[in-house]
Amino acid sequence: MATAPSASFSILLRLRANDDAFQRVMDALRARGGEVSAACACAASRADERRLVVLASSLAHARELAAAARAADGVAVLEVTDRTFALHDGGKIAVCGKMPLETRDDLSMAYTPGVARVCMAVHDDVMRAHTLTIKRNTVAVVSDGTAVLGLGDIGPEAAMPVMEGKAQLFKAFGGVDAFPICVATTDPDEIVAVVKAIAPTFGGINLEDISAPRCFAIEDRLKAELDIPVFHDDQHGTAVVVLAALYNALKIVDKRMEELKIVVSGVGASGVACSKILMNAGVRTIIGCDRSGAIYRGRTANMNSMKAWYAEHTNPEGRRGTLSEVIAGADLFLGLSGPGTLTVEDVRRMAPRAIVFAMANPVPEIMPEEAGPYVAVMATGRSDYPNQINNVLAFPGIFRGALDCRARAITERMKLAAARAIAETVTDAELLPGYIIPSVFNPAVGPAVARAVIAAASADGVARLAGGEMPTFDALTR
Repeated sequence: MATAPSASFSILLRLRANDDAFQRVMDALRARGGEVSAACACAASRADERRLVVLASSLAHARELAAAARAADGVAVLEVTDRTFALHDGGKIAVCGKMPLETRDDLSMAYTPGVARVCMAVHDDVMRAHTLTIKRNTVAVVSDGTAVLGLGDIGPEAAMPVMEGKAQLFKAFGGVDAFPICVATTDPDEIVAVVKAIAPTFGGINLEDISAPRCFAIEDRLKAELDIPVFHDDQHGTAVVVLAALYNALKIVDKRMEELKIVVSGVGASGVACSKILMNAGVRTIIGCDRSGAIYRGRTANMNSMKAWYAEHTNPEGRRGTLSEVIAGADLFLGLSGPGTLTVEDVRRMAPRAIVFAMANPVPEIMPEEAGPYVAVMATGRSDYPNQINNVLAFPGIFRGALDCRARAITERMKLAAARAIAETVTDAELLPGYIIPSVFNPAVGPAVARAVIAAASADGVARLAGGEMPTFDALTR
């Protein structure tokens, strides 16, 4: 199925054309499936110079559209710009000062000699780093580039654009200052050592795009050895938002967690984490499938340490067979694998009022147009369909809350609370099969998640402060 035009493959055309030629090029672009999202005259000396923003569905399609513009009679194409590459030019984030340095007094307080007194205050009480440095609002986004998006093992340099984007999302949706740290090692011992070495600078650690099963051991060790929150977003961010979506989907289909039969396609980092949080929320029957079929106790083919754990804790009836065989009677299909994994025939064998969360990106396990007629609720990871299950609903608010209460860790209760807060952002009056999860641009989500996380952290005894409270000090120190 053809992908709709989107901004991710958009181009900016700067061209010269009179009105008739301009109309011809517009017609040529639309005839080839391009979507013209903006057209304007340039602020230039020539009145016939124009700019066009055109959305395409792929890189090849963008090239086809540019060629069509060049071939139009009476049109001179002056420049073709890939808007996505232009947005990344020079990187997407920057460091800036919070106050001006315009006088000698400014400099003497921000740096030498005044900074020495602040250094010694932190030396005498290291916890003051949370109030006197960037530590209280700064998260490291750490990756080795081994499991990037749908790209796989592309290395630390190639992972940087994604990590920069993650840092930008932290700031935009949580007010958190995050910085990408891409490391030139895939050795778990070395990654743990690097993160521990840089931890004094940061109030939290967000692990990102580290391949399974190494990611599980790396996270577990860092959680045990650091006193700041460590969170692998590929696992837990996904799990939190999946649970939030399921809370509301169950209201639509009038089912209970304890009654559900869930089939999970893809038992990597996110698949395991989603299964764990669903079990913590009350689900009793989960069957996980990989390329070898259902995972069950005693299976030996294509196993690893986490799949061994999965076999011991899921699939209570010991079901065996392919995804198509075990999907019969399932209430929820949770896809964390790849395109085309689920067929219409599979969906039709699911239980009445079935739910499908097909989250592979950019192409889901089954397209909504195919599954829609046979399910009660359909969700994907894409922004161009209803019910986008997107991690950005979770991690900014989770870290905002964890930093504000100076949490030592992020607990299971904090994740469950975050999921409930996301779900409750959609009121009962708003709830529909096509609206079970709030928009990522809903400004109420981040603060609601942060408040819920702070309350849960306090209940679990991992909060050093009540949220938002800062300790007071003597007016004069050193």
